[in-house]
Parts: sequence; C-alpha cells; structure tokens
Amino acid sequence: MAALNHETVREMIRTGTPDRVLRLIGKSHPADVAPLFKGLEPSEARLLFDVLFSTRKAAKTLKELPPDLLPDVLALIDDEKVGRVISRADPDDAVTFIASLPEERKERVLAHVDPERRAGFDKMIGYPEGTVGRIMTTDLLALSPEITAQGAIDKIRERGELETFFYLYVVDEAGKLIGVVPIRNLVVAPPGRPLRDMMIADPIRTEVSVDQEEAARIVSKYDLLALPIVDRDGRLLGLITVDDVIDVIADETTEDMYKMAGVGIKERAFSPLRESAARRVPWLGFNMVWAFAAASVISFFEKTIGQVPSLAIFMPIIAGQAGSAGIQTATVVVRSMALGEIESTNLAQLLRKEWGLGLIKGVLFGSVLGVVAWMWKGNATLGLIAGVAMFLNMLVAATCGVLVPTTLRKFGLDPATVAGVFDTMLTDFMGFLIFLGLATLFIHFLT
Repeated sequence: MAALNHETVREMIRTGTPDRVLRLIGKSHPADVAPLFKGLEPSEARLLFDVLFSTRKAAKTLKELPPDLLPDVLALIDDEKVGRVISRADPDDAVTFIASLPEERKERVLAHVDPERRAGFDKMIGYPEGTVGRIMTTDLLALSPEITAQGAIDKIRERGELETFFYLYVVDEAGKLIGVVPIRNLVVAPPGRPLRDMMIADPIRTEVSVDQEEAARIVSKYDLLALPIVDRDGRLLGLITVDDVIDVIADETTEDMYKMAGVGIKERAFSPLRESAARRVPWLGFNMVWAFAAASVISFFEKTIGQVPSLAIFMPIIAGQAGSAGIQTATVVVRSMALGEIESTNLAQLLRKEWGLGLIKGVLFGSVLGVVAWMWKGNATLGLIAGVAMFLNMLVAATCGVLVPTTLRKFGLDPATVAGVFDTMLTDFMGFLIFLGLATLFIHFLT
C-alpha cells in the first residue's frame, strides 16, 4: 500500500477515481486522514470529503481537524451534506461543528437536521463556553433500578452502538441519577439480578455548569472512564469520557502556555499577520508600561550609578536570575492550582517550601555573583552588595511566584494571563531597588 501523505493522496485524487482514493485511505484511522486536508486545494478537499462521506467516516475525520482548519473545510461543503454529517456525529462533536459555522449559515445547515436532534444540540450550545455542558455527550443508556441484568443486556442490544460503553446508568422515575453499573459487572452478574443490587450507589458526578477543567480534574483524580453530568436537581443529562478529558487537558495546558507568553490562545504558526499582530502587540504594550516602572527605579539612583558605573554590569544579572526563578515558581503554582492541589489551607506550607528553595538559590547564586564581582572589580564591598542583593531578590522571587498567582485567582482573574509579567517586573523592580539602595548606603566604600 502506498504511504499515506499529501503527495500520494493529491496524485491519487488528480489521476485516479474515488474508488482508488478509498482503497488508499479506507483502512486508515481518521486521525491520520484529517491532516491531509491541510495540503489540498478546495476541489481536492471536496473529493476527499465525498469519499469519507460515502463511507460514513466524515464526522469522525472532521472531529480530528485543528480548530483553525475546521471552519475552512466546512465552508467547502454544501449545506445538506454538512447537516447530514452533524446528524451522524456524536452529540459533543456535532456541537463543535455547529459552533464552527458562520452565524448566517447555521440556520440553513440545521434545516437538514432532525428536529429532535436539533433541539438537543441547541440545548447544549446554550450552555456557557468552557463548561462541561458544551462537551458532554447525551448518547448514553439510562435504565430503571428494577431491570434485571439480562434485561439490561437486551436493552443494550436493542440500542446498538454508542460512542462509549463503560458504564450503565441507573435513574429513578424522575430521571435522577442514583447509581452506575460497570459493564464488566453486568456481564458476569446472574441474569435475574436487578440493577439495584449491583449498582454503585451515589456515584461521583458533576453539574452541567461546572468548568470543563474542573471536570477533567475529577476524572483524573478518581481514575474514571466516564463522568456523569447532572442538572441542579440531580437529573442525568449526559457524560464526558476520558477521551474528552485528554482533549480538555491538552487545550487548557496550551491555553495557559500561550497566556503566560502573551500570545492569543487561538493563534497558530501560520495565522494571518494582522491577526497575530493584534493579539501580541497589546500584551507587549502592557509589558512595556511595567518596564518603565523598573526604569524609574534606575533613574532614581542615577547619581549612584554615575559615581560607580560598574554597578550597571551586575544589575541585569540580579534582576534576570531572580526573574527566571520567579517564573519557575509561578509556572509550578499555576499548574498546581489548575489541578486543584493548592488551597488556602496549604498556602503557608507552600510558601515555606518556596522560601526554602529561595534560600538555597540565594546562597548559591549570591555567593557566586559576590565572588565574581569582587575578583572582577577588585572591591570586596561591591561583591558583598551584589551577593546580598541576589540573595534577597531570590526570596522576593519565591514570594511573588506563590502570592501573585494565588492573589489573582482570589480576585477572579486568570493567573496564567499575567502572573509571568507581574513576577518578572516585581523581581526587576525589587532587584534594582535592593542593589542600588545598598550601593547608595555604602557608596563611600565603592568609590
């Protein structure tokens, strides 16, 4: 079989027939087929989609497309086919497809979707973005506690294929979740045993309005294959599965990384120039304002620097080293907060640990800088001042790395967004203040 790559597929599309294309990609996983759309011309992409559509693999393949490419591919497909793909897709994937359509096109596409399914999609889209309601699947099987094991197996056979089948959900007459039955337990149970006698009562669940990152944390914490989603009254609405959690963790980690770097969370390497500039320039402007604050400290000690110009040599070392240390701490703290590991009850313990690290780093790098400054400039006082300034700024970095992210979260702000900037600017500000302040106090020993 020919290798599955852009060149092979494009050549096959140009010179072959749909049957030949199908033979080439028919046994390939949708995750391997989806990247092929990136290198195709519009006419070629349509033919590839038609081949996938004819084999009912279009929905699973489109699901694997990057968020920035999905709207472009959907734009090439006529309304009826998009509607049929949405009808065939798992509910959570269908919501993603609908959300990727322009507003003026959604109504035309949804006209080709079964009204009952459309009502379900509309309800899911109505949940706030970022909540589990937007990513849950409603394709599950919920049964009465009085049904027997054999009766449940018969219901499963009648229902046919589901997106996932890890648990059977048990609900009361009002639709409230009262238990779950792992499928493996169902299979080995006596045929006449009712679900009530084999279910796990009061299972772990979460409400539909919960943030998707919190739901992912619950799945990870309790090693679940699926997490049931309920409304405020406990009625079962849907579930999220472990594959959804993997996607959430990847998306949230990428988002945090982009935010800490001051890059738009939807930006990609080949995003349009204007779009990238619009996302990055404001952030750099904000950063520049803080840079002026640090510059004002230097300006305040301009006379001291004029008397001892060699002070300028060591200023960026003291500020930069502490800034890097602060970023290290802030990164660990932001990630730990996302995982739910940091609470108000253990904040003091975290501070003590980071202060301990600050002491170690301060003694180590302060000693090195002090000796280098002394030997380089031949002034022991300069070496002592530089070493002490490095030591104290490392403690500042440890404190800021913990308190800045946790304080931002307390005020309802995303710590991943500005924690890095605040940490860097505070260590710059305090580093210059401590170093130049000490130099001013002991100026007579430096000149």
